[in-house]
Amino acid sequence: MTAPEVLRYTAFSSRSDGGNPAGVVLDARGLDDAAMQSIASEIDFSETAFVTGETSDGALAVRYFSPIAEVPFCGHATVATAVALADRGRSDAGDTIRFATAAGPVAIALSRDGEGIRAAFTSIPPSVTELRAADLAAILRLLDLEPAALDPELPPRMAHAGNPHPIVAIAARDVFDAFRFSPDAARTLMDDRGWPATITVIHRAAPDRFIARNLFPVGRITEDPATGSAAAALGAYLRELEVVPVPGRIMIEQGAHVGRPGLLTVDIPASGGIVVSGHAVPLE
Repeated sequence: MTAPEVLRYTAFSSRSDGGNPAGVVLDARGLDDAAMQSIASEIDFSETAFVTGETSDGALAVRYFSPIAEVPFCGHATVATAVALADRGRSDAGDTIRFATAAGPVAIALSRDGEGIRAAFTSIPPSVTELRAADLAAILRLLDLEPAALDPELPPRMAHAGNPHPIVAIAARDVFDAFRFSPDAARTLMDDRGWPATITVIHRAAPDRFIARNLFPVGRITEDPATGSAAAALGAYLRELEVVPVPGRIMIEQGAHVGRPGLLTVDIPASGGIVVSGHAVPLE
């Protein structure tokens, strides 16, 4: 069997040295689970997306693998795949394409501006629940923080808009910037809890602007540079807590702490899925 072409893009940046790198395989027909996992492990980005075929209603079937396991959904790899399809002439600005994912159907709208092609995906209908006290205590131990460091206006929650994400808000910017954690301890905690995606730690820099650090120790990665599914989860969380007006828009800065700054735009409707958008470009 001929080896599939593997593309390398970065999402949520219009610069190749920013955002979150993703592998993209636009033709993964014939690849079994072991082959996809092997490719994702070799690429060693936080996720690689595989287009495995087309459903009966015309959606593209897409699967996502981290270097260690399959994940139900990946926002930045979705954006990267949609832009790669446009770059290869399989879609164009103005189109809306549909992905069939393990988390559910996802629609992606393509547009073009002065910085290139943008992709905006609409998440599945999200849910927000209480974060168990034991889980919060474990996260605080991981970050070596006391409960007093938390932002009282943004209480911890578990939010799901494709993947479950614990969300913890830190009040002071200097504390947010300075926290450290053991990647091994983070991986153990996430595996014990069955959390397939990131632990999302945020700081509110302005009413409509947030800074995020997403803990995701896989392979050589400790923090994810830009996390689309966590951005959707954050949008759902803010709507549930009624701390931002809806419909509304927030911006999320992420990746500066690991040297790959990116920007995620999150549109929050009054109900339904959260819309997350950004650019993607090939890695140089």
